[in-house]
Amino acid sequence: MTEKKLDLEEIVFNLVLHAGNARAKAYEALDAAEEGNFDESGKLLEAADEEFVQGHKYQNLLIQGKISEQPNFLVIHSQDHLMTAMAEKNLIKRLIKMYKKLEKNN
Repeated sequence: MTEKKLDLEEIVFNLVLHAGNARAKAYEALDAAEEGNFDESGKLLEAADEEFVQGHKYQNLLIQGKISEQPNFLVIHSQDHLMTAMAEKNLIKRLIKMYKKLEKNN
């Protein structure tokens, strides 16, 4: 990302994109854990975290005011996508811990 002012739609698009990618990777991690593949599950959670890092870069542009327009409903919508995906990932991490405990006890 450059220092030029970015188009608001570009930022919103990237926030939603990276949040969606992160959410998808988190659910893939849950699927892997359900199958007992905890190594793959861990790798997928790391991939989800990488997507969140990318999403946060665009979120920071919004916070720092490096946009060419005033924020609007799309900004709120994109923030909601990011925060919801983060909450889902946190819950998925807890579910994976439960799968590990179940695997250990069986």
